[in-house]
Amino acid sequence: MFNQTKKPKKKPIKKTAKKSKGGLSSTILSTGATVLGGALLAKMAIGGVKQLRSHADEVNKLNVFPVPDGDTGDNMRMTIESGIAAIENLDTDNLEKVMNTLSHGMLLGARGNSGVILSQFFAGTAKGFKDATEADPETLGKALEMGVQQAYGSVMTPTEGTILTVARESVEYAVKNITPESTIRTFFADLVKEMHDSLERTPEALKVLKEAGVVDSGGAGLFYIMDGFNRVLNGEEVADTSSYAEAPAQKKTDVTASGFGPDSVMTYGYCTELLVQVQNSKVDANTFDIAPLKEFLAKIGDSIVAFKVDTIVKIHVHTLTPEKVLEYCRTFGEFLTVKIENMSVQHTEIVNKEEAEVEPEKTEEPKKKYGVVAVTNGDGLEALFKEFGTDAIVQGGQTQNPSTNDFLDAFKKVNAEHIFALPNNGNILLAAQQAAELYKDATVHVIPSKNIGTGYVALSSMNFEAESPEAILADATEAMQRVTAGHISPSIRDADMNGVHVTKGDTIGIVNKEIVISDADRLTASVALASKLLSEDGKFMLTVFTGKDATADEQEKLQAAISEKHPDAEVYFIEGGQDIYPYIFVAE
Repeated sequence: MFNQTKKPKKKPIKKTAKKSKGGLSSTILSTGATVLGGALLAKMAIGGVKQLRSHADEVNKLNVFPVPDGDTGDNMRMTIESGIAAIENLDTDNLEKVMNTLSHGMLLGARGNSGVILSQFFAGTAKGFKDATEADPETLGKALEMGVQQAYGSVMTPTEGTILTVARESVEYAVKNITPESTIRTFFADLVKEMHDSLERTPEALKVLKEAGVVDSGGAGLFYIMDGFNRVLNGEEVADTSSYAEAPAQKKTDVTASGFGPDSVMTYGYCTELLVQVQNSKVDANTFDIAPLKEFLAKIGDSIVAFKVDTIVKIHVHTLTPEKVLEYCRTFGEFLTVKIENMSVQHTEIVNKEEAEVEPEKTEEPKKKYGVVAVTNGDGLEALFKEFGTDAIVQGGQTQNPSTNDFLDAFKKVNAEHIFALPNNGNILLAAQQAAELYKDATVHVIPSKNIGTGYVALSSMNFEAESPEAILADATEAMQRVTAGHISPSIRDADMNGVHVTKGDTIGIVNKEIVISDADRLTASVALASKLLSEDGKFMLTVFTGKDATADEQEKLQAAISEKHPDAEVYFIEGGQDIYPYIFVAE
């Protein structure tokens, strides 16, 4: 449980100037300083991500359900890390420039609902810094108020007692306490104090938190980020004590076993991926046309993906001459990220996967009317969704939430006028919606499938001969309303929820965000959940997706027990291969 019961201690303020390492230069504010500049904001953001990294596992464990799928800390960490990567090479003290770059990076890298809300909070704050090279407490307060407003607007039905409440109450408190003597430091001290207190109150505002004995995980993540901001502002060196600090951003290749030596011949070329910020000093960033870039890439490589989001260009190409790609891109912009990998030293399975998933862009082929992008987790589920007409798969699920940018990449692979997106997880829905708003080359319709079961039923109901996308959406929505999905999972702690007592190590059954079954024996719990679902009025068909650790012997026993209890029911077992849940039931 969140254990920050004391206010963060303030170290003596250092009045001597400190210079930051790297491309950003800034001065720690003295006691009487009243403004916030871009360089200091960048240092504070780095402190925020370090503080969250150090507590990410703790935030992950603040899970309402006692199941091993907590990922809020990781989602928020990866979201703000994407923002940090975007500002890494900036060398400016312009507040608007730094904040816009930070927030845009977060928008593209946002994962999970908590990550999307966090990115929207920063995006709204960035709007509040429009035309501001620096900010005093009043300007900062107004900007954060805009951030709160945009965060609330990003959620269709805002729920109090969550990250939204923690953000709103802390900003309201800090703004209310602004006086003529206020400084940026006093403002952040008030903000972090109230953020901590508001977080501690979340169980009183949201019954499910109180029942589970935890505070809101998204609010905790926001607190740690802002606590890191505040520590840097007070001259502290924020230590990164997490395992993420030493972990590489990408998997390292064992070059000693790569088979590529001094006499090898380069055959496959380099997988080259770039994020390029278009520069007004070189071209008009807003009207920049990527068509010539695509033509150039086609001459020197293949497996090309190139598209523009606002003033940032994303590029993927397989080429023998990556230096030519870099040289060309410097004519219109500067790099935010660069990744060049020798494909000859990658494992064969990785090479095959990249070549299968990243197809050359079909710019000359006419677009088909409809296409589908779906999120799945497990080889069996991926094969099933492709069989039912899915054009592009986004890998993800519980503990593996894809980012906004992952959806954008998938949309680009679908050559269609209308794309239907199936997030298949309630915690992925906002990222899909955010990507849909950013994507401009097709109309993206996000179908709110909150689990793999409802997504499967929605997809199987789609009639791609329909005249209008609205008709397909109506059919999918109606189909999802006819089914009930249930999940079997191990429990990781004791709990009392919805009148059900759970002992750590039990197997629990979850339906519609409620624990309805708990038993020490997994087979017993699974039979009970299946029976409960089939006992609902009108339910006669049950589809069972089996997970990675569901044994053949247990499946046979489960099928026999269900048939005995419900002899008239139609029961189908499909090998899903999903993580976390050994069985996912879909009753129709």
